[in-house]
Amino acid sequence: MELLWEIAGWAGAAAILSAYLAVSMNWLKAGKGFQTANLLGACAFIVNGAFHQAWPSVVTNVAWFLISAIALLRMRSMSEPPMPAADAAPHVQFPGVPDTTGQLAVVEVLTGSDHGDADGQHPLHRSSDASSSAN
Repeated sequence: MELLWEIAGWAGAAAILSAYLAVSMNWLKAGKGFQTANLLGACAFIVNGAFHQAWPSVVTNVAWFLISAIALLRMRSMSEPPMPAADAAPHVQFPGVPDTTGQLAVVEVLTGSDHGDADGQHPLHRSSDASSSAN
């Protein structure tokens, strides 16, 4: 069983050092891969340090683990787009066609048109106008 704890310690060292080397040499960005390697390496060092009762190392690696875990959670929350409303119709934007939906709403309000009526009058008003013009 002691061999397992020693392997965990060496694997943790390899994970943290290889992640640090990769970021330092610009082979890897300090993103999710880097933070995951640090998180796993810290876990391995915590196990190894606790086995050897090296409490300063354990405390240091608990802090290392928490820093990596918080960084991963922040990256996750920033990468997730906000969920659209369930009842909202999806917005389709075709390439090369300008988005004028805001302009259309303003024009409808200013002209009094209702859902694209050409004469700017509501359908109910149109029927009363037709009957009064017949008289």
